[in-house]
Amino acid sequence: MQSMYFLIPISLVLFVLGIFAIYYAIKSRQFDDLDNESQRVILDDRQFRREQLGQHPAKHSSSHPPKIQDPTDEQK
Repeated sequence: MQSMYFLIPISLVLFVLGIFAIYYAIKSRQFDDLDNESQRVILDDRQFRREQLGQHPAKHSSSHPPKIQDPTDEQK
């Protein structure tokens, strides 16, 4: 019977701590988007690469091919 005086308050404290942990997890938005959260890292990386490529386009990305100099033009 003496162990009941010890176990009941401890179980109530653990119950309250569990409720607080669940409340904290919900308030910190840990359960908002479980399906797409793993893909966010990949998509953020793709967006970062697109922004980099948009700022620094490739040298030969234009529709005109690069000019090749004719060696006979230099002799004229």
